[in-house]
Amino acid sequence: MTAASELIAAHQPAWSEPDTLREVLDRLRWLPPLVEAEDCACLVEELAAVARGEGVVLQAGDCAELFTDSAPDRIRAKAAQLHELGGRLRRTGRAPVVVGRLAGQYAKPRSRQTEAGDDGVEIPVYLGDAVNDRAPTGTARRPDPQRLLAAYAHTSRGLRTLASGPATYTSHEALLLNYERALLRPDPVLGGVFASSAHTVWIGERTRDPGGAHVEFAAEITNPVGVKIGPDATPADVVALVARLAENGAPGRLSLVVRMGVDRIGERLPLIVQALGEHADRVVWLSDPMHGNTVRSAQGLKTRVLRRMTDEIERFCAVLRLHGVHPGGLHLEITPDGVIECVDTGADLATGPDPCRYTSACDPRLNPHQAVALVDRFAEVLATG
Repeated sequence: MTAASELIAAHQPAWSEPDTLREVLDRLRWLPPLVEAEDCACLVEELAAVARGEGVVLQAGDCAELFTDSAPDRIRAKAAQLHELGGRLRRTGRAPVVVGRLAGQYAKPRSRQTEAGDDGVEIPVYLGDAVNDRAPTGTARRPDPQRLLAAYAHTSRGLRTLASGPATYTSHEALLLNYERALLRPDPVLGGVFASSAHTVWIGERTRDPGGAHVEFAAEITNPVGVKIGPDATPADVVALVARLAENGAPGRLSLVVRMGVDRIGERLPLIVQALGEHADRVVWLSDPMHGNTVRSAQGLKTRVLRRMTDEIERFCAVLRLHGVHPGGLHLEITPDGVIECVDTGADLATGPDPCRYTSACDPRLNPHQAVALVDRFAEVLATG
């Protein structure tokens, strides 16, 4: 099998200074691991219990973290929200496993590579604080390798805060493969190597090619990994992913994060579950009801409708139960802040969301009230099943 480092990786930044990038990566290779292999192995065991139907996962946090979010007060607020929501899942009779999209979610793939700046001139799109700056100028949007060192420093800062409070597993999308590979470390628990950037990482919908560099990277590491599964994923694609990432591993090693949209999940998900057959029980099934339900409001703002997200969760659970598979949990984009980025009903698209309370660096997030409503509905569905 071709090593991930030899494959062409999709959705990588056009780094502005190759020599600087090499120097940065060399420095990262000598830095201490950000997380410990023992904790990653513990998470595999907890996720194995989820695959058996004994636990339930809440994986949630920011769409795209800003470096300023590594401040202790911000980390504590996000962790408090996560654990409060996780506690609401106890009514399912299953032990909650809380995984944060925090302390490292600093890079985002984008559907477009450029956008219009303030002066109307096309500039590179914002790709996350690990790559470039949000300011809408060509200079700010230049991919800067030094930001990878800043990403390491801010992740370390956030993890120190988490270590002094509630125990929280961390996760992010393993998008920037140069960064992720520079942080590979020997795994003294399970053998091989583990990704020391987070307890678990996921491969996104845009980079889940079974023969691509991102999946090869996921196959090399001992951490639990997730893969986003959108409506265009074929049964053959998913069978290949499970064979590559889970067939010879422990249950709980792989999570499939289903993000199909309410209009397509009832058609597409049954085909995938059927194609997996007995292997469907070896993975953790998570519902991401947000990404497949993104729309534009009357004012042109990107948003999501809570009612449609709730409907997708209900259909996700119904399909899995019909095939004798456990619904494992939720993967959400949330914030403890009182934003209005998502709307409650389709009728609200005419007037919302509120531009004055829309602060996301990328995609719309659930505010605390909306997050509670979605988690509570998922808990109700599981409790009554």
